[in-house]
This record gives sequence, structure tokens and C-alpha cells, in this order.
Amino acid sequence: SKLVDRFVQNLRRVAGYDVQYFATVEPQKRLTPHLHMAIRGTLPRAELRQIIAATYHQVWWPSTDEIRFEGDHLPVWEDGAGYLDPATGELLPTWEQALDALDQDDEAEPLHVLRFGDQLDIQSVLAGTPDADQLIQYLSKYLTKSLGDAFGTDDPRRKAHAERLLEALRFEPCSPTCPNWLRYGIQPKGAKSGMAPGRCKGKAHKPDHLGYAGRRVLVSRKWSNKTLTEHKQDRRTWVLEALGLEDEPVDPHRYIWRPVKPGDPELAPIGVRLLRSVHERQRWRNHLDRLQAEADGQDFSATEGRAA
Repeated sequence: SKLVDRFVQNLRRVAGYDVQYFATVEPQKRLTPHLHMAIRGTLPRAELRQIIAATYHQVWWPSTDEIRFEGDHLPVWEDGAGYLDPATGELLPTWEQALDALDQDDEAEPLHVLRFGDQLDIQSVLAGTPDADQLIQYLSKYLTKSLGDAFGTDDPRRKAHAERLLEALRFEPCSPTCPNWLRYGIQPKGAKSGMAPGRCKGKAHKPDHLGYAGRRVLVSRKWSNKTLTEHKQDRRTWVLEALGLEDEPVDPHRYIWRPVKPGDPELAPIGVRLLRSVHERQRWRNHLDRLQAEADGQDFSATEGRAA
């Protein structure tokens, strides 16, 4: 997502206005994240290709070329000090000290440099056309998909490739707080007792994410030209119209809010509260379905029977 943010930054600089976008990162069978982005406005395709080719993101982290600790030879924790070398008792450099050393090294290079791939498909679409509706559906369908969907495959070669990728990522630092930095002789940012290389719980190390720990959905704040408050009001208006109720002003003082402490006798168990919430949602949904069926001239009971 950092690379996409940098691309949008460059795009806005070239375009000269606040370009609005909606993007999703989708899984692919080749186990590589794929970006789909809708951009409002018009720009020459040649210019877009140049911006994409010129966009990159550098990650300035300490080097991971030398493995200092592995297997049973791991740093040990000492209260009040941090992680020590088990052989020499030397205190490992902190994350801040490692970054300071990196700044003082004139020959240092970024640990990672991210760029977009060569595969590009730039299309021009007019709003309100069937093509626009189809592409919006194409973007939206990935909102509920997991990057790890491509991992569950019967292809032995693809499965073996995914397993090799996960094994390589097992010891690859994913963030400044990743315990894997201990493997390379550096204390992670915010180091604490119990850390060990290969046991990071970050998303980048999980099979469901295939090394991608960034945001799956990237949307500019002005994409819909509405604020969150306006969206909430739109939803409220739609529900009230569907229920046949008038949108009357609501008294902001109709409820008295107070924090509820654990163990309060008036607080129902979490399981009961969840079931009540699910039941309430189901009741709303059934009511809306009934109203929709009546508006379409259908028998709701017959429709419900077919769905069952």
C-alpha cells in the first residue's frame, strides 16, 4: 500500500489536481498481489505509463545479510536492559541505534525497493455506461476475497511455491517491531521479553496474506464527494423510506449514556448480547425483504419458501 500511496502522490503532482481513486488488491493464482484502480478524471495513457514506471518506494531498514543468531543460539532477555548476546553478554543495538548507524553509513542502500510490474491494462470508461457498471462490480467483488484464496489449490507446483514463499517470509522482518530482527543482531522497536525469530504474528507471515501486510482497499477521502456523516444520513433516509416512516428530528438527549463496568448486574453476557444483535439484524432484514417483495408485487411467503 505504500507503493500505491506514492503512485497517487506522483499522479496528483503531474495532474495538477487532487485525483480521486478507488483501488483494491486482489489475489492471483501466480501468488502475486494485483492492483485494480479506478481513477476519476482523464489523463493520457502514455503519461500514466511514465508515472507508473517512475514510481518506487524505498524501505530504509538495517541490513539482513548477516545471520547472527539462529537455532538454539538466540539472544537472551534481561530485565531493565534488553536482549543480550548469549555468548558475550553484549547488549544488542536498539532499533533507534541501528537506524542511526544506517544514517552514518555513506554506502548504505535501502533494504527493499518496491516497483510496479510490467503488466499494465489502462482503460477509459465513461460514467453511467454498462462498461462502468461492470468494472465497478469487478472492483467490488474483491472486497470479500482473501489473498490466500490462491493458496488453496490442487496444483502441486503452485502449492510448493506458496510453501517456499511462506518459509522464506518466516524469518524476513516485516516491520520495525518484528521479532525477526533478533536473528540479525538488532533489538526490535519496543522489544519485550518472549520474542524469538520466526514467531512473528504479523499479517505478512500468515498464509492468508502471502506476504502482503498492507491495506486491501485503498480509497481517497473525496471519492464519493460525501463525508461519512452524509453517508450515514443517506443510509438512514433509505431505511426510513423502505420502512415507510417519516424522517423526524431525533432528540439527542433521548438516551443517557454511561460507561458500564465489568460485572455490572445489568450487563448481559457477551454471548447473549451477540445473539440479540444478530436477531435484531435478521428482523430488520426480514422486514426490508418483505417490503421489497410487496413493492415488486410478489408474495413474500412464497419467496421466502423458495429461498429456504
